[in-house]
This record gives sequence, structure tokens and C-alpha cells, in this order.
Amino acid sequence: MNITVVGSGPNGLAAAVVCARAGLSVQVLEAQPTFGGGARSAADPEFDGILHDVCSAVHPLALGSPFFAEFDLRARGVRFGVPEISYANPLAGRPAAIAYRDLDRTCDELSDGASWRRLLGPLVEHEDTVLGFMLGDKRSLPRDLLNVTRLGLRILEQGTRAWNLLLHGDDAQALLTGVAAHAISRPPSLASSGAGMMLSMLAHTEGWPIPVGGTQAITDALIADLRAHGGEIHSDSAVTTPPSGVVLYDTAPTALMPIYRERVPSRYARQLMRYRFGPGAAKVDFVLSGDVPWSDERLADAPTLHLGGSRGEMARAEIEAAEGRHAARPMILAALPHLVDPARMDDAGWRPMWTYAHVPAGSTVDQTEAVTASIERFAPGFRDIVVAARSVPAAEMPRHNANYVGGDITVGGADVFKAVLGPTPRLDPWATPIDKVYLCSSATPPGAGVHGMAGYYAARSVLRREFGIREMPSLAPEGLVTSGGHDRP
Repeated sequence: MNITVVGSGPNGLAAAVVCARAGLSVQVLEAQPTFGGGARSAADPEFDGILHDVCSAVHPLALGSPFFAEFDLRARGVRFGVPEISYANPLAGRPAAIAYRDLDRTCDELSDGASWRRLLGPLVEHEDTVLGFMLGDKRSLPRDLLNVTRLGLRILEQGTRAWNLLLHGDDAQALLTGVAAHAISRPPSLASSGAGMMLSMLAHTEGWPIPVGGTQAITDALIADLRAHGGEIHSDSAVTTPPSGVVLYDTAPTALMPIYRERVPSRYARQLMRYRFGPGAAKVDFVLSGDVPWSDERLADAPTLHLGGSRGEMARAEIEAAEGRHAARPMILAALPHLVDPARMDDAGWRPMWTYAHVPAGSTVDQTEAVTASIERFAPGFRDIVVAARSVPAAEMPRHNANYVGGDITVGGADVFKAVLGPTPRLDPWATPIDKVYLCSSATPPGAGVHGMAGYYAARSVLRREFGIREMPSLAPEGLVTSGGHDRP
């Protein structure tokens, strides 16, 4: 029986790799002319040598997720720049808050480093437990109940109005809030708190690596393994009618409706029609002629930045976006990949800067000026080094990835209930009531992120339910022992 994977994002490719390694016949169909979904890179249309990441740029989970730990990207030739500064949060009128890979150094520079250590120190010491739970299938009892309970209490604390109770200092509070905002969820929330805990912990363990040569390197490694095990992958192959055999969809759940039409059970159809997407992200790619003139000179070595100001400012901006309003100072994520990958600069020294601004769903507003003004707030003179800006409003994001409905790059997955139950409540959230049809996108557990785990679990479900295969195939490169050090998923 053939297996078709629709969509070549990280989860779709992870599912395809697992099934191909299990000895099944696999094809991947991608509607876009290039592969990768949320993990793609593209050349600047005007400046030779400048490479932009189309969606994700920085990858804390590329080394940390159990799937990638066993798949072992480094052993497959993917190189990562892992900076000493994992991420930073500029603050108006005072020194920036900086998360170094060195936990001690981070705590030493915060106004109340002791509270940061109390919050994250135990998680750093039990990284495998945290990753195993956060990226787990949510259907197995945790092995280390004590430390999972500690993690849960921290998520609860930072996911509710008690979030200032134990984490002290405006700088530490901002440092965590900027990371939690990756979930694009109205703060404080359990979803954003969980993301903040996991990603902040990784800042002090694996670090926040950037793939050398762009995010496309991750996708290319997955495709190479798929092909090595007999799988096929096709671009410009939009799916409008049901493929034969077993099908895994690395898509938004709502994409099933126009494909299967009357085959969708009425109850499931009603559930899909009620599926809700979150706020959007508007992208602005810059080409810069020189270094960003940060007011805090330490930021010259920070490839990843959260440009929302204080905890209160970021919270207000995220709430406004969730309520359908454009914040005057939106929450912005930024990356300067050339700081760890100098080859991303052209011969003239011009270099890319990647940014996302959080906006209302479906926003058509060009965020170039809002992003520029926000950076200028922390780096006076920034405008003077901008050579070009490429804007993609939230409403246009689906043009390069149909999953991003209204610009929601989490595909509606930034919700703690969806991260546990799936897009609709089911014992097996990767299966659907449509015969031989499965979901493997970030709309399924464990949710958004370039980690491959949703694809892994969907493939596991397919192997068990459709083929009676209980033992998962090895993901390690042939002839090598996996080097990740994490428990097998």
C-alpha cells in the first residue's frame, strides 16, 4: 500500500522519513515550487549572495527534539552556529536582558538573577525530562513525575496572573516574556508559558542554533534521507482530490474539507468548521549595509532578539493583536544569522535581517515602518543602514504556505488544549474519522515548532493502525550511533 504525505514541512518530512525507513512506499506532494514549508530559504530577488529564511530562522529544537536528536543533523553534514548569546531583549533606557548559554553569566547580569536561577535551574538540570514531556505524545505517563510536576508548577505560575510572584526584576520578566511570545498567544497563557519554559531552558543547554547556509539545510537533510530509503518527493503538486492509499496531511485540518467533501463525517465537518486560527505574523526581511547600532553594545553579538520592550509592553501588544487591533509597538522577533554564519553576507558586506511582527489575523498592513521604528527605538540610526526591505503582510503569508491561514504560523496550534487533544478531541489526535486519512501538522500534538515530533507520532499511528508495525525504525544515520543523548520518543 502506498503512503502519500501532503506537504513538505518539517513534520511532513519527518513522517515520510519514518514510513520510508519502515520499508513502505512513500511519496511527498508539495504545492509550492520549493520544499520545506516553514523551513525554507530563498535568495534575495535583487542582491546576489543575500539569503533570507522564508519562515523559521533560529532553531532551538533542531538539536533538542527527540526526533532530531536521533536523526542527528550534524552527522548528516548540517552545520550549526551556536552563539554564546542565545537571545536578548533590549529595554528602553536601561541595559538589555541577555540569555547566555552560560546560566551563571545570565544570572550575574540580571538585576535579580536568583529568581531566574530558581525558575530555570532545575529544568536545565533535567533537560531530558522537560523535552520528553513538552514534546511527548501526552498519552503516556511521564517517567520522572517529580520533575514533570516541578515543570507543571512553573508553567502554571508563569501562565497565570501570578507570573510576577516569583520571577523578579523587569529584565528577567522581559527575558521570559519575549520567549513565551513565540507561541503568539494572549499572555499570560499556559501555551505561551510552556513554550517560554522549554525554549528558555534550551537557551542554557543546547543553545539556540542557526543552520549554516540557512534553514533550508534542515529540509535538505530530511529529503536526502527520504530519497535514500526509496521515497519520492514532488513540487508543484497541489492536492485537490483524495490520493489513493494512506495519506498524511501536513496541513491545516480545515484543508481536508474541500478535498474529501461528502466523505467527511458530518460531526467531524462541524468540528472542522469551528476550528479557530490565532493572530498573524507579518514578515519583514531587511538587507543591511552594516552592523545594527544597538544602544547596548553587548547586543552586537546577539543573533536572536525579542523587540517588544518590557513585559507589560509585550503583553499589551499581544493582547491587542489577539483582539484584532494593530499595536503601535508590536511584538517583534528578529534574527541576524550572519553573526554565526558570515557566508550570509555578500561581497560588499551587506547582510540579511529577519523579522516577524505579531498582528491581527488576516492583517493586510505592511509592517515595515512599525518594525523599523521599533528597532530604531533600541538602535538609533538603524534607518541609515537599511538598503532594502521585503514585506509580507499576514494576509499574504498563505501564498508561500497555505497552512498559515490569516498569517497564523502556528496553524492554530498555540493552544494548550489542542497541544494535548489535537485539532478535535480524539484518543488518537493524528487519526481522523476519514478512512486512511491522518494529520501530522503542528495542529496536532505536541504543537508548533520545527521539531518533527508531530510527524513522528502521526507516522507511528499509521504504522500501528494500518500496517501492524509496532517497532519504530531507527532514525540514526546508517553506520552511526545516535548522538542526541535523549530518550527515544
